[in-house]
Amino acid sequence: MGPAALVSLAGFTLLVLHASVVGYGLLVLALVVSAALDRPLFRDLLLIAFSLTVMSLVPITTDISLGHMSVMGTAMIVAVAVPYAVSRFVYRDHAVTFPVRTGEPWTRTEKWYLPAVVVIGYALLPVYMVGTGVYTNWPAADEPGEVARLFIGTNGLGIWDELFFICTVFALLRRHLPMAQANLLQAVLFTSFLWELGFHAWAPFFIFPFALLQAFIFTRTRSLSYIICVHLLFDFVLFLVLIHAHTRAWLDIFVY
Repeated sequence: MGPAALVSLAGFTLLVLHASVVGYGLLVLALVVSAALDRPLFRDLLLIAFSLTVMSLVPITTDISLGHMSVMGTAMIVAVAVPYAVSRFVYRDHAVTFPVRTGEPWTRTEKWYLPAVVVIGYALLPVYMVGTGVYTNWPAADEPGEVARLFIGTNGLGIWDELFFICTVFALLRRHLPMAQANLLQAVLFTSFLWELGFHAWAPFFIFPFALLQAFIFTRTRSLSYIICVHLLFDFVLFLVLIHAHTRAWLDIFVY
């Protein structure tokens, strides 16, 4: 677990502490140690380290200008596409996959969980976003184009979270580590990224469990489409809360 933990710690150092020298140093150390001890682990950690480096080189913010969305969006695509391409065409182990259609129907529990996510989001997000003032980390969207970009941004980011942290990072770590260890390490990266994005204050207390649960659900269902549905329902409530917080007269549907 040592080298993988170093990669996770590097992500925290780069994204939360903004200590670039230490963060990149930890990535290099993790790769050197894994190359010496476990060659297959080295190959997979190299993919994660590459993606973390790519994301650390662009500003991770909630800016919804076309310029910033283009730059950050390109980095996000590269961070997912390169590990997938290398896994499929270079390593030829197909470790990174995006299983949208599994052929298995959703269970009753899985179906009921979806509206439960909306209820949880409705109860939690206004208290968190408005009560802490964290909503100001997102720009006020008061024109149709800005509202559209905010909607695209929140949903696009939610999809990417699952593609990268679950289908890429977690899937690669799971090849070498027990479920619990791989899940903890991906959840650290998941939470660190969202902290950098703007989810400050006590957000880690619900984002970290959410990240753990998403990986657990994915392990059980093997369905990317299901965990994306869960995430997008939560993010839709987030989008509504942001509109509500910035322009109360437009959408006054929350108690807080």
